[in-house]
Amino acid sequence: MVEDGYVVSVSSRASTQVPDNVRLIDLADSVLAPGFVDIHVHGGAGYDVMQEDREGRARMERHFAKHGVTSYCPTTVTAPLDSTYAALERIAKAAKSGESGRAKPAGIHIEGPFISHAKRGVHPPENLVEPSIDLFEKMWQAAQGKVAVVTIAPEIPGALETIKYAAERGVCNSLGHSNATMAEAEKGIAAGGRHATHTFNAMRPLDHRDPGILGAVLSDDRVTADIIADGIHVHPSMVSLFLRAKGRDRAVLITDAISATGMGDGQFQLGPFKVEVKGDRCEYEGKLAGSVLTLDRAVTNIMKFSGWSLQHSVQLATLNPARVIGRNDIGIIAPGSQADFVVLSREGKLQRTITNGFAE
Repeated sequence: MVEDGYVVSVSSRASTQVPDNVRLIDLADSVLAPGFVDIHVHGGAGYDVMQEDREGRARMERHFAKHGVTSYCPTTVTAPLDSTYAALERIAKAAKSGESGRAKPAGIHIEGPFISHAKRGVHPPENLVEPSIDLFEKMWQAAQGKVAVVTIAPEIPGALETIKYAAERGVCNSLGHSNATMAEAEKGIAAGGRHATHTFNAMRPLDHRDPGILGAVLSDDRVTADIIADGIHVHPSMVSLFLRAKGRDRAVLITDAISATGMGDGQFQLGPFKVEVKGDRCEYEGKLAGSVLTLDRAVTNIMKFSGWSLQHSVQLATLNPARVIGRNDIGIIAPGSQADFVVLSREGKLQRTITNGFAE
């Protein structure tokens, strides 16, 4: 039962007397699940979240909803600090969409500039800076306190103090873009790091004698971790290994999608630079640069790569990411939760997205 965009009650249809003034939606033998939550996304439908373009943002949010995402974390990319502050201010001021058919922002993800030069990926090296409490506070203020996640390399100077400070603010410190040894990663976890950004990508490789950051991320049950399950960023067999290590409750699916998502081949914006897209591959100067993955496809990929059930695969795109960002009103169907749902076939194919309680 849904009222004013929120779930009022959950019960068996067979045991519930539907009031006369209630609209009944019959989904036949389809599967009803919470709307998907993407905590790492840079853009979509031709729009980059660092841009000032209200129509572009609306277009992106409609595109997300068409692929089952009802809540998302707009994610910044490394840029000059003034540009980052301005982007954070714009994102924070962007009003929550009250329209059906649009995904809603659920907090900001700051990816860069607090990352390792050695594992920066495509982030511009000239704009990387060492983390500090002062710099994080400036970003926090620019974002009006709406920072949900910050990606940080635990081994760089100033990281541990910043991780501790951000944790006290209730922010999820996500270890990533890091060349940390296992000991350095463990110090980051002890300071308040509790998640990992696109596991395997932009990280020191796993070695049996020098496990590095991956050794800590995969073996520490205090750490949740996300992964890009497009079959390009991580081989399907390694996705299965990741799932075995983190289990059903600690694994999270993300897209790391950029403005090119849903647009076909060509050149597209990612923060301050252009990315070349061919098929499902996004590159900048020969390096992977985000993805064009959609979260509904990531869910079915998990079923295909690992043999997991639909129920368990969906959890990685709903309940788990919501927990990572400290939200108990999304990613779940329960009294008090937002009335955002996806309707799926038994095979996991998206049939419909419902936002704010209204079918689209």
